[in-house]
Amino acid sequence: MYNTNFLATRLAEAGASRLNSPFIDQPDLGRVTTFADFFLNAERIAQVLVDQGVTPGDRVLVYAPKSATCIELYFACLIAGAVYTSINPAIPFDDVDYFVNDAQPALIVTDAERYAAVFRDRAGGPKALTVNADETGTLVDLRDGHAGGFTAIARDRDDPAAILYTSGTTGRPKGVVHSHGALWSNADVLRAYWRFAADDVLLHCLPIFHLHGLFTAMNVLLASGASCKYIPAFDRDAILNLMPGATVMMGVPPYYMALLNDPRLPDAARGMRVFISGSAPMLPQTHAQWRAATGTMILERYGMTECSMIASNPYDAERRPNSVGFPLPGTEVRIVDIQTGAPLPAGEIGMIEIRGPNLFSGYWQKPEKTAEDMQDDGFFISGDFGKYDADGYLYVIGRVKDAVISPDGIVFPKKVEEQIDALPGIAESAVVSVPHPERTAVPVAIIVANGDAIAEEMMRDALQGHLDAHEVPARFITVGELPRNAMGKVQKVALRAQYNTLFSA
Repeated sequence: MYNTNFLATRLAEAGASRLNSPFIDQPDLGRVTTFADFFLNAERIAQVLVDQGVTPGDRVLVYAPKSATCIELYFACLIAGAVYTSINPAIPFDDVDYFVNDAQPALIVTDAERYAAVFRDRAGGPKALTVNADETGTLVDLRDGHAGGFTAIARDRDDPAAILYTSGTTGRPKGVVHSHGALWSNADVLRAYWRFAADDVLLHCLPIFHLHGLFTAMNVLLASGASCKYIPAFDRDAILNLMPGATVMMGVPPYYMALLNDPRLPDAARGMRVFISGSAPMLPQTHAQWRAATGTMILERYGMTECSMIASNPYDAERRPNSVGFPLPGTEVRIVDIQTGAPLPAGEIGMIEIRGPNLFSGYWQKPEKTAEDMQDDGFFISGDFGKYDADGYLYVIGRVKDAVISPDGIVFPKKVEEQIDALPGIAESAVVSVPHPERTAVPVAIIVANGDAIAEEMMRDALQGHLDAHEVPARFITVGELPRNAMGKVQKVALRAQYNTLFSA
């Protein structure tokens, strides 16, 4: 259908034989988009982009709520040769200028509320069109004024297809450039590894400003000709009502934890083929409880903005709690000594480095940072600690920036959290590094209890013999819940800031 465009040609192939079949079903709106509708609307939007002055290589900045039109816009950017550039719609209005100035977009797509608050009265700058959560807006109006039949712009494997921004927890967010070839390599591998087929129906409750909901979900669906139940956000009742008509769910650990609390889950999950989790580690007890409730083991995987999906537990072999499985076909993952760079044997913790066709092209307009994070032999320095076990399963131990560096040695928060989470009465925990006047830094545990708060001395005593002395948290603080971002990751940067002066004089 789009023979000169590397990614669009490949993503459209399966859907081309299913044009009258549903692709995006939006139960909350009573709206179904077939493959034919999708491709036609994408072609119409591509013409809108050209009419607005967007040329190949230009960025289209998307600051809008989740909608099916935004997925059409993503595909339209591909065939128009533009670069789909997505940011979190929850970003405060006052912070948007950073992304506009960094991406230098030719066009901004937002919703009516954000347009009125940020862009309507702005003098100069890029044009802005709107698309709202209910699938209305000026972009939709202009789209519907075109007949379709857009001729795809030629794009090659190495041409940029999209930019996603990092979370910015250690500085300003960085734009991560993904090529046509990198996105296709991941979609092609995942549809085979996770056994996606045209009769699959995905429960899509993830946000789409992030690679999980956009690339991992939608590219795999397109590549396999599958469809989705597309809902605005995670909603337990909606998920359980839709689950009997679905075969796959992609989510983050808090989604699965919330579903476990509902007695309807076992019956609803009966026909599901696989549950996939990522973006944050899943507690072993959540794995065990899910298996007891549904008879299935959640498939946990490992990805990051710069690499898309990197590793996955196997589809048809043992899935191990705490592990992210094996490197995906075509992707190499090595563990190296953080000081010498020498490869480490199984069982030893070191830096995770990644090489493969799934890697990003570089950080947008930051060649020095790109060079800093890449080894001479093509391996990307992930910033994650990890290890392999004797059977070749990969374990992600945590971010280097989250480790506690003390005179007595490095404390890996995940190791401590696993011991705390195994204690009776603990729902979950987060261990962070806090400055200490005598020991440089010490681990502090932030606890969510299942019931009443547990005395610090009881927890400290329970950990003796399971952890070295310097690994036992200096304080245990009970809270109602842990702060999380939209993808379910615990916001340790917020916890570190909150408790930074805990031991100040």
